[in-house]
Amino acid sequence: MSSPRQVTLLGSTGSIGRQAIAVAEQNPDRLQITGLAAGGGDVGLLAEQALTLGVRTVAVARATAAQDLQLAFYAAASKRGWSKGEYSLPEILAGPRAAEELAARPADVVLNGITGSIGLRPTLSALGAGRTVALANKESLIAGGALVTAAAAPGQLVPVDSEHSALAQCLRSGARGEVGRLVLTASGGPFRGRTAEQLTGVTVEEAMAHPTWDMGPVITINSATLVNKGLELIEAHLLFDVPYADIDVVVHPQSIVHSMVTFVDGATIAQASPPDMRLPIALALAWPDRLPVVQPALDWTAASTWEFAPLDEVAFPAVRLARLAGEAGGVVPALYNAANEEAVAAFVAGRLSFRGIVDLVARTLDDAPDFGVPTCVEDVLAAEKWAREHARGVISGG
Repeated sequence: MSSPRQVTLLGSTGSIGRQAIAVAEQNPDRLQITGLAAGGGDVGLLAEQALTLGVRTVAVARATAAQDLQLAFYAAASKRGWSKGEYSLPEILAGPRAAEELAARPADVVLNGITGSIGLRPTLSALGAGRTVALANKESLIAGGALVTAAAAPGQLVPVDSEHSALAQCLRSGARGEVGRLVLTASGGPFRGRTAEQLTGVTVEEAMAHPTWDMGPVITINSATLVNKGLELIEAHLLFDVPYADIDVVVHPQSIVHSMVTFVDGATIAQASPPDMRLPIALALAWPDRLPVVQPALDWTAASTWEFAPLDEVAFPAVRLARLAGEAGGVVPALYNAANEEAVAAFVAGRLSFRGIVDLVARTLDDAPDFGVPTCVEDVLAAEKWAREHARGVISGG
């Protein structure tokens, strides 16, 4: 039997990271996590993960967290009754470029589960080092656009999002020239069926109550506005090189069918499984193979109903706006993403209404100068900086 695939895990203390660790622990003969990176907000959990997994290297984004992490590591070891000779302290990388440095270190797969466009540099670093990148950090692909796709060799980028994992699986059913349309499914979020008027006055607590997925606050609110689906539309185009005109979004509240591909002969192939992120995570880490122990399959002995409905683009204009941003290309998708991150933060802080989120993104795109085609990360970051400052100015009435 071949040795386990070595995995570097970026964003280990987040939802994706914790589930990736669970998948690896279920399949120790197939996966071995050798490096961890996190922001540094929860050094206790990071130390526990590092100790349990016996990783070589740990990276923290907060430079000041390095000493805290060392102390947490000693505390976690002593809690287990281990003396210093019984374990080795991993190498600690600290600072804003630590994850980027770790991403280039030897490994078979780098899972990028960092949230936000700060994941762009680590994605490019891993691709440049020749690593397979299991991409959960959709923002880095959306912000980086052609910079990322140009850096990736065929098959080097493997999607972790459940929808794009589903598309990758469905695309195995036919040749490239036989693909007719990609169909992204959307749960519709907690406000499915509401009109635009009924979305006035939505609270943060209401927006955080996602019906089928348990995710972090930014992704959950993005699912409520359907900005998340807009980002996934752009991601689908970039990953699979299918024109925007040939990518549809359909509302499917049960989140059982994760996406579909319609072929030129009229056949539609769907990927269905209970809503559980462990499956796409496991598939991305083992791609193109499947792991034997991941999650229970659908129970066909129990009656169930699956619904599909068209998206209401009047109540939820985020997807149409993303399509326009994607078709414009360049840094426009990065502007869309950056303005949304500022808008979500303002909504959570009570400084912007729910409907104001997408309105602010639209205004930012309308007001944006022509940044041209980005040639480096700095070009993308400059555009994002403009979008964030513009969005903040609008929020504060400037």
